[in-house]
Amino acid sequence: MTKLTHPLVPGPDSPARNKACTLSEQAYAAISTMIEQRRLVSGQAVVEQQLANELGVSRTPLRQALQKLEAEGVLMKSASRSYHVRKVELREYLQSLKVRKLLESEAAALCVDRIDPKAIQKARDTLHAVKTQEPYDLRAHWRSDDEVHGLFIENCGNKVMTDLMHALRSGTKMFEIDRLSERLEPDSRQHEMILDALEARDPKAARKSAADHIQSLFQFAIDTVS
Repeated sequence: MTKLTHPLVPGPDSPARNKACTLSEQAYAAISTMIEQRRLVSGQAVVEQQLANELGVSRTPLRQALQKLEAEGVLMKSASRSYHVRKVELREYLQSLKVRKLLESEAAALCVDRIDPKAIQKARDTLHAVKTQEPYDLRAHWRSDDEVHGLFIENCGNKVMTDLMHALRSGTKMFEIDRLSERLEPDSRQHEMILDALEARDPKAARKSAADHIQSLFQFAIDTVS
């Protein structure tokens, strides 16, 4: 694993120094990023002490972060009780996308009267910044993706749906697919269409644009992996 440049231990004047929950949240975010960037790859064992040293945290907040990732299905425990990064195969990825298509398209239709227009504009600004950024930044691409999808996932008005969609997105992010940079242009274009529909408060267009986007991801996986 690549050693992080900046440890997560706050400075001496930070109120977060004595808050294990804050450290666990920071550790959770850092480990999630490592997995997104494939610095922790599918099937790789997580060595707790080594990871704690790299992140600059004690074992307690680290374990809290690992437990959260386990609950989300990102990490798995072996028979020896040690963690490893879950491996998502193509079959599971495609099946998850099919469920995401159903749920996220419905969520997009449900949320049109619940989203703050400022949040839509913020997502649009982020999208444009990532689209024009050189060189390509995988992490920024993921963040923009999270922001756009988060608009309807968080505002659909159904907590059970929201939790299911988060879990499914966590799983599909685990699928290791090459040439993700090739998704930047279609993702940007399709996300723009979703934002246009949300801004227009058009549930029919929102449902269709979200469904078309997920279907595009499905086809890209088929074309890339097969």
